[in-house]
Amino acid sequence: MKSLPRPIRSDGEHARITASLLALDERDDLSPEEEALAEVLTLLIEDYEEKHYPMPRVSPNESLNALMEERGLKHKDIWPILGNKGAATEVLSGRRSISKAQAKQLAEFFHVPIDLFI
Repeated sequence: MKSLPRPIRSDGEHARITASLLALDERDDLSPEEEALAEVLTLLIEDYEEKHYPMPRVSPNESLNALMEERGLKHKDIWPILGNKGAATEVLSGRRSISKAQAKQLAEFFHVPIDLFI
């Protein structure tokens, strides 16, 4: 690196730091110090992107529908997890919220963080 890592303050700095991280990521022979630097750069990039390009919040129902579509699942595949056909229909349509117990089961089923469903 040509300078010590510091908080990213512009898109230009973001591009430079991202390029540095990609260069490190392409190598297989990183020293422990370079691995630590890659971790720091990742944190700096994530912090900048969260502040300047925040992801829109998606509802739990939308998360569920997106995961089902992505994995080619149908209503019948998910209703046993949600309790019954009626509950699944209401959750998928957005008429009913996902309970904490259902959120836990869905997170385990899809192998994703529970936060997607809460």
